[in-house]
Amino acid sequence: MHFPSSLVLRARKRPEFGVFVGFLIVFTGFTFAAERFLTFDSIAGIITVAAELGIVTAGITFLMIAGEFDLSVGSVLGVSGMIFAITAAAGLPHIVGLLLALVAAAFIGLVNGLLVVRTGVPSFIITLGSMMLWRGVILAVTGGFPVRYWGDSGLLFALNGRFAEQLRMSAFWFLGVVVILAFILTRTRYGNWVFATGGGPQAARTLGIRIDRVKIINFMVSAVLAGLAGCIQFARFHSVDPTRGQGLELEAIAAAVIGGALMTGGYGSMIGAMLGALLVGMVRSGLVMAGAPSYWYQAFIGIVLIVASVVNIKLRRWALG
Repeated sequence: MHFPSSLVLRARKRPEFGVFVGFLIVFTGFTFAAERFLTFDSIAGIITVAAELGIVTAGITFLMIAGEFDLSVGSVLGVSGMIFAITAAAGLPHIVGLLLALVAAAFIGLVNGLLVVRTGVPSFIITLGSMMLWRGVILAVTGGFPVRYWGDSGLLFALNGRFAEQLRMSAFWFLGVVVILAFILTRTRYGNWVFATGGGPQAARTLGIRIDRVKIINFMVSAVLAGLAGCIQFARFHSVDPTRGQGLELEAIAAAVIGGALMTGGYGSMIGAMLGALLVGMVRSGLVMAGAPSYWYQAFIGIVLIVASVVNIKLRRWALG
C-alpha cells in the first residue's frame, strides 16, 4: 500500500527528479502540438543537437558541483574547433589537430582554474574575461572569416559521422562522457571530493581534501569537454566561423541548472545534465516543428530555467526534510 509513496520519497531525493518530470511534460506537449515530433528523423535531430550541447553541459555540471562555473566554454569550443579546422586545412593529420585542440582547451581550463584559486576572484569574473579574451583571439586569427575544410577521414566520421539516417556518432560520445563522469562522481573517492568541495569547502579542507586541486582539475575537465564538442561540431559542418559557440555557455549552464545542479555547489548529477541537455534540444526542435517563431526559443528556455531553479531549490529543501 505504501510502495508508491515510498518510491516518490526516494525519487524526490535525486537531483534529476525535477527535470525528469519536466522532460515528460514537455515531451508530451510537443507530441500533441507538433505533428512530426515523434518521427525518427525528428528524434535523431534532437539527439544530435543535445549531444553537442550535452557534452559541454556535463563538464559544466561537473564543475558546478565543485562550487564553480565557467562562462568561457563557448569560446573554448570555438578556439578548439578553429585549431582543428586550421590544422586540417594545412594538411596535418587529423589526430594531430584533434590532440592540439584538446591540449589548448586543457591549457585554457588550467589558466582559469589557477586564476580562480590563486586570486580568490569569483569564477564568474575570471571566466567572463576569459570568454571575451579567447573570442577576440578567434576573430583576430580568422580575420572574421570562416575556416573551411573539404576533405574527410575516418576520424571525422568517428567524431560525428552519420551512421543511421540522421543519427550521428556524437550521440555515443555524449553517452560515453555522461557514463564516465557519472561513474567518477558516484563510485570513486574523487567524486566524493567533488561533492565535498562544493557542499562544504571549509569542512572538506579540514578533512584533508585539497579543494584547490579539485577545482583546477574540474576547470580543465570542463574546458576539455567544451573543446571536444568544438571538434565534434567541426566534424559535422567541416567549417568553423568566428562566432561558433557564442552564447553556448548560457545554454549549457541553463541545461545544468534545469538538470538539478545548484549554483551554490555540492548538488547535481550527470543523469540530470543529460536530461537537461535533451530537454533544451527538444525545445529547440519542438518549437520549430510546432510552427512557433524561432525567436520564442530563448523565451521558452528562460521560463523553463526560472521554473527549474525554483523547483530544484524546493525539492532540495523537501528532500532534506
